[in-house]
Amino acid sequence: MRAGDWRYEALIIICAVLQSAGLLEASLRLLVGIGGAIATALLLASVCGIAQAGAALDNWRFDEGSDGLVTASLYATNKLITGGGALSYSPVLTIACRKDGEPRWSEWLHLNDAVSARGTITMSVTADQGKKVSESWSVGTRGRMLVRDGADGVKRLVSANRLLLSWRFGLLSGRGEADFDLAGVNEAVGQIAGTCNAELP
Repeated sequence: MRAGDWRYEALIIICAVLQSAGLLEASLRLLVGIGGAIATALLLASVCGIAQAGAALDNWRFDEGSDGLVTASLYATNKLITGGGALSYSPVLTIACRKDGEPRWSEWLHLNDAVSARGTITMSVTADQGKKVSESWSVGTRGRMLVRDGADGVKRLVSANRLLLSWRFGLLSGRGEADFDLAGVNEAVGQIAGTCNAELP
């Protein structure tokens, strides 16, 4: 049974309904109380946990390059309008780990429209409902990639549920914003750290 299988999807729905209704724990107690069903209760708890963790990771896209770069990418929940105004797109957040070389950990924001800044750009960062923090991010290829190097940036994501990024495209171009639902980020970082043979940030 795997992601995409109708039985897998049905199990996720059942577990989610039980949990949202506060019935998952009660169901486990009932199974144990019946007698002789401890193994069944443990199995249900384990399967639900695995199914829900797998569902959270479904939004992440993993890749391993020939150069030793291991990445996990996530689409923003919001969309931005391109400069021409005809199309919309979701920015992409990528967490990267290098098997060899420095910096070991980085995070990138991929855009379809370029920023006009060169060198660095000021990024407003809000994790969950915390205080907005201004950071200096590097401007990458053709102004369409904004980069923050360092394990500390990835570390703050692991304990967060939501990440909001805001930046200015240019003096006369207004601001851009990317909102990310970080469900599964802990598992995603753990997975690429294992592949990268690196310590968790």
